[in-house]
Amino acid sequence: LESGNDSTINTAIGTTTSQNQPNERSVLRSCLSSACGCQIDPSERLEYNYSYKDSSSRNPQPIPRIRAPGEHYIDTYNDQPFAFSFGTGEEKGVWMNSGDQAGSIMATLVWLLMTYSAVTVTLLTITEGIPPILGMIYTFLCAMALASHAKTSLTDPGSVPRSAVPQEEQRRESPSHSMCGQCQTFKPPMSHHCRICNRCVSRMDHHCPWMNNCVGAANLKHFMLFLIYTWTCAAYSLVLFGWNYFFCADEDCTFHVLVIHLVRAMTFLCIGAFLFTSSMLMNVTYGLMTGIGTIDRLKKKATNTMSQSDEEPIPLKDVFGIAGYHTWPFPVDPVFDDYDRVMGYSTPQRLVREQQFMDQAAAEKQQGGQGGLKNRQGQAFEMSKWNNESAPV
Repeated sequence: LESGNDSTINTAIGTTTSQNQPNERSVLRSCLSSACGCQIDPSERLEYNYSYKDSSSRNPQPIPRIRAPGEHYIDTYNDQPFAFSFGTGEEKGVWMNSGDQAGSIMATLVWLLMTYSAVTVTLLTITEGIPPILGMIYTFLCAMALASHAKTSLTDPGSVPRSAVPQEEQRRESPSHSMCGQCQTFKPPMSHHCRICNRCVSRMDHHCPWMNNCVGAANLKHFMLFLIYTWTCAAYSLVLFGWNYFFCADEDCTFHVLVIHLVRAMTFLCIGAFLFTSSMLMNVTYGLMTGIGTIDRLKKKATNTMSQSDEEPIPLKDVFGIAGYHTWPFPVDPVFDDYDRVMGYSTPQRLVREQQFMDQAAAEKQQGGQGGLKNRQGQAFEMSKWNNESAPV
């Protein structure tokens, strides 16, 4: 199921199987088949029952078939909170930082200023100061910037759950691991504890008061889109106003006398936004190229250890996902090829499942590589892990 790595599908199927409703499950499978044009064998077992106890039965639970390279399996385990509550706690249903009054004011100010600029350009269009198509383009860019801002503010930046454990690769490389003194949980590499959100955030870059949220591994894409769209809006407006001021030679392109004061104020606003977003874009780009976030970079500069850094550059697929280039310009959650690797931690359930897969694969290879676990054409099989945060121990 090449296009099946969607968190919506994962949640829908996970909720259905958790309620043991085979009829709805078959309907979902048929809908998936018709939507993506793929064939799903209803008798094929692709999920793992975590509530199954092997000790209570002589017959152990069969291991789900591992798909060939390039394929994906559907993880029906759903552990997302269903509570309709707002906050940054692990039990909250909607991520929202409501404890920082200054951040809430600054995030609201972003919306007010963007709305002000959109209204000003709309008035220019109504008074025939600029062509309607130019006003429509700016309004669209402004709407995309606000959508990206909302997505950044309301998206979990990559908070580390209490059940987080090191990945198998991390366990092999180091016998000891960092622990957060505030959360009393495993602290993944490149993660930091945010005292405002009161959570450890994976690959945390910084806490942005304009977003009223941390910028981490899970919402870095939305933050970059906000910077890009805001920078484009500012540059676009400055070009429009500059062309009118320097190259307007007739009365047809002169701004209305009632709107010109709004344009003057918006010009200063656009200059400030252009400079600020340019600085932030360079900062984020430098972090991607060096693999060092803003907090880590400041710490290394303070201790004069920047030359000793051995971090690897962050690939774009770990920011924008693998769902396709057509999803990059839109503020939708990215789909990562390996969620555990991107976040830097795993959970007991995913580790147990992966270990069973590996053991079964090794056993099949020793027996001659028969069945679906055969290493086809010398390629190692791949596993697509889903976003199952805060899995209970």
